[in-house]
Amino acid sequence: MSSTDSSTLPKPTPPCWLADVRTESTFEEIPVIDVTAAFSSDKKERRELADRIRDSAINVGFFYLKNHGIPEATITAAVEAGKRFFALPESEKMKIDIHKTANYKGYTALLAENTDVTGNGDLHEGFDIGWEAKDLASGGAVTEDRCGEAGNGAGGAMQGGNVWPEGLPGFKEAVLEYYHAAFALGQALFPLFALALELPERWFDDKTTNPAAIMRLLHYPPQDPTKLNEKEIGIGAHTDYECFTILWQDPCGGLQVQNTSGKWVDAVPIPGTVVVNLGDQFARWTNDVFKSTPHRVINRSGRERYSIPLFFGTDYNVLLEPIETCVYPDSPPHYEVMTAGDYVKSRLDATYAHSAPASNI
Repeated sequence: MSSTDSSTLPKPTPPCWLADVRTESTFEEIPVIDVTAAFSSDKKERRELADRIRDSAINVGFFYLKNHGIPEATITAAVEAGKRFFALPESEKMKIDIHKTANYKGYTALLAENTDVTGNGDLHEGFDIGWEAKDLASGGAVTEDRCGEAGNGAGGAMQGGNVWPEGLPGFKEAVLEYYHAAFALGQALFPLFALALELPERWFDDKTTNPAAIMRLLHYPPQDPTKLNEKEIGIGAHTDYECFTILWQDPCGGLQVQNTSGKWVDAVPIPGTVVVNLGDQFARWTNDVFKSTPHRVINRSGRERYSIPLFFGTDYNVLLEPIETCVYPDSPPHYEVMTAGDYVKSRLDATYAHSAPASNI
């Protein structure tokens, strides 16, 4: 009989905790990944791509994607639609004020959000939508929506449809065209994240049956860098709420990502790419194996800045329980289990609380 105490033997490390390349979490730049293989029939190519995504998810929580498949014309049309909307008089935009909806859809005014509780409000305005079907026969949008389904049935925390501005011909169609293109990219990423976590490739399929994805058009006025108020910037330091975000950003720049040493690393715009960052749902689901990395926006460009993030989450009725491959004796579950919808709703409630009318509090 061996005298070795089995409790002192090294414990095997789950494969999904091992990155092929380590940066000790003090990254200085954000990786660029070619996502072409996501659409390949060759599983070896998809596996290699998943490994690169895993490394970025563990080390950084952010990466650029090139060859992402969103047509440039679709991006341009959506951005121009956003510019027309934000150029409307404030009184027109406030007709669809986000505080008038229970599911946080519609217009967000300057300083109405406060993502960093130490700040005075975020210096941007936005327009938020969720899933809505397109009329594929005519190429346009229809009033039918599945936001109630995305909210996961009657009483879902985020149940309800979109609201749209009046008097902007083509706006809805252009915005939904981009939404669906970005949504298709998000669907293609879930199998890669599953492979990265040593799970079956279709593991997320039954957890993303109803499209729980929120998209925003964002406009940032320029900030004078000589008069910068750190408590009033484009978006204060925060983490995103969902599984991951797909972000198109214009050439103005301003997005910064914080590494674990506290340094802010610029996520400079790279033509032909989108930025992907992981959010809190993945951090909770993976027991912090995947990073939900703090980031912020400061628009020092001297120009108007525009961006379009799509926040892709799980179905709102799914419990955010730690994935089996991500729990280890030395790392028990880190978070209280709750539904995805309740988590997102709680974060949005906190973000908008400071600007909500008294009747909504």
